[in-house]
Amino acid sequence: MVDSQTLRAEQYLAPETLAQLSPFELRAKMIVEGVMSGTHRSPYQGMAVEFAQHRQYVAGDDLKHLDWKVYGRTDKLYVKQYQQETNLDIILMIDASASMNYGSMTIKKNWGGTEASRRRLAWTKYDHATATATAIAYLCLHQQDRVGVCVYAEEIKTLVKRSSGQGQWRRIINALSSHPVETGTDIVKVTEQILGKITNRALFIFISDFFEDPEAIRQALARFRHRKNDVILLQTLDRQEMQFSFTQPSPFEGLEGEGRLRIDPRALRKSYLDALEAHNKTVAKVALGFGFDYQRVDTHEPVGPALTHLLARRNAFIKRSKMG
Repeated sequence: MVDSQTLRAEQYLAPETLAQLSPFELRAKMIVEGVMSGTHRSPYQGMAVEFAQHRQYVAGDDLKHLDWKVYGRTDKLYVKQYQQETNLDIILMIDASASMNYGSMTIKKNWGGTEASRRRLAWTKYDHATATATAIAYLCLHQQDRVGVCVYAEEIKTLVKRSSGQGQWRRIINALSSHPVETGTDIVKVTEQILGKITNRALFIFISDFFEDPEAIRQALARFRHRKNDVILLQTLDRQEMQFSFTQPSPFEGLEGEGRLRIDPRALRKSYLDALEAHNKTVAKVALGFGFDYQRVDTHEPVGPALTHLLARRNAFIKRSKMG
């Protein structure tokens, strides 16, 4: 484990990232349930913090909600109704399978580090996923939302329980920075496991390269949709994976047990890029087909711009929805 006394915010959050994210709030497109007072309104009416309206009393209403001042003025019984304020539960789903161990860029200066970067001495996809997750966690905890983290591969490896309390951000960093990145992926199994533990509606944010069978991804997302959860997919890819600009014959090794082949990358570049683009488009189509958000992320780019683009798009959607 990382010594919590040595953790500093600037090690995992660049100042420019905070500046870029500060104007935004992360709001779910669907109804979410909460247990603490936060900034997200719920349509459930009852005892809460903000008065909404009166309605005439009907038999069976709780008498403690009667407005006696209105009764004194009108001689009619009215019940107070409230717009309940709830927090939003955010579950950060971080892919720690072996393919996330790849990186073609040197470690960023002053980066706090993860087990992946310490082993490979490179800025891996997992490092970028960690930087993204910590930025989202910081933003959401600042809004008093409950944030949890699930690190997964073939199954759930680590689960940081949801909390908005003091110390949660450090617990999240500890879990992400010290976890080994290895083995294969089974998103269907992980989905069943996490939905067995998270029974209320929530916003699940997957940060992964999604190098998995699109049908498995579709099955997993169908389960989230059936349970009326909201989902964001952040497909995190290294620029070298997206451009495949290798020029010399070299051995290429599959990180999840696919073996090693010596190939001429120039001969395969077009076929590889066509196959990758087809796969990525399928993943995006599956996500959007369920009404979920999808964003492709380049690990060579800063975290802030991709997240601000995503949040701006979500905020615009919510505003359009409110306007009818």
